[in-house]
Amino acid sequence: MKKRYISLDVLRGITVAFMCVVNNPGSWTRIFSPLRHAHWDGCTPTDLVYPFFIFCSGCAMAFSFSKFEGFSRQAAGKILKRGAAIFLVGLLCNMYPFFPTTLHDTSASFGQNYLYWLQHQRIFGVLQRIALSYVLGGTIALWLRRPGRIICAIGALMAVYTGILLAFGSASGPFTLEGNISGKIDIALVGENHVYHGYCNSAGEVVPFDPEGLLGTLTGACTALLGYLIGGVIIRSSRRPQRVAYNAPVGVVARIFTYACISLALGKILSIWIPINKSLWSASYVLYAGGWAMLLLAFLAFWIDVRGVEKPFTPFRIMGMNPLVAFVMSAVLVGTWGPLGFEPSDYFGANEFTSLLWALIFTFIIFAISWVLYKRKIVVKV
Repeated sequence: MKKRYISLDVLRGITVAFMCVVNNPGSWTRIFSPLRHAHWDGCTPTDLVYPFFIFCSGCAMAFSFSKFEGFSRQAAGKILKRGAAIFLVGLLCNMYPFFPTTLHDTSASFGQNYLYWLQHQRIFGVLQRIALSYVLGGTIALWLRRPGRIICAIGALMAVYTGILLAFGSASGPFTLEGNISGKIDIALVGENHVYHGYCNSAGEVVPFDPEGLLGTLTGACTALLGYLIGGVIIRSSRRPQRVAYNAPVGVVARIFTYACISLALGKILSIWIPINKSLWSASYVLYAGGWAMLLLAFLAFWIDVRGVEKPFTPFRIMGMNPLVAFVMSAVLVGTWGPLGFEPSDYFGANEFTSLLWALIFTFIIFAISWVLYKRKIVVKV
């Protein structure tokens, strides 16, 4: 069991490290193509970071929920409490440093500028999507319990989500930036000022759309449930006699690898009709990204569980033991030195190589923080 936890920690650590690299270049105009998000449809290595986080949270759910016999008041309380805590941390990260660093109107008072700042704070975000997916996915997992039923639930959620997009999409297309209903739901729910404003249409006009909006929780939960199913495979194999081939470590790796190939194939086939799209978290994207997560986990489990090779993965294990701390510290560091006038692009933005150099330096800073916590045996949980 210990090594299986290590494999999951290493997968989380790799995800954390890559997140630091892609989110903190020396210059946003000088980035290697694989380190950029797809503009809309498509999937780059960078687009796999986010679903890997949710997949890992689903795997962890399988371990933490193993003590529950099924859905109960105690289990529901734990799910809701943890989901609310993660959502709140994400909201605080959005708001840090908790005051406007630039004044909207220099002629207005600080109070008026602060009120304007509050009225334009983004509600959704990465941790918020993880929290909502955890709550929905965890509830379904404990309620249905059996893998077959959970697989049916994944299919049903993807069908419902896709059906909503198709039924209420505009003439420009249900899977387009301008035509999808997901963004319109968020604007109606929290207001245009509280959603993401980082997308532009073909004319270069900013289109308010939140890639971590509410509707995508349906498919976000599917990614968490895929992780839960794989976590269940690992747990069940540890409880059964390993003299049975498919319960031995090599058998478990082979099963995860097989599921990865099936998921990748289904994702690519489904993409014929439904584009692979991270911003919409489309059904094909769930299967495609989930397949890559399973594939990497199978690779790590092979080396760690089967071959017994742990030491080379130790840095990633250290980063993976406190993923929430790494995420929050990334937000705090960027939110702190920005108002102080430090711009990495002034020193590390001359070209793609120097831009990547700063990203690696930043990643090492986060690793150093994680290493201090590791040496002190501190694991921060919510």
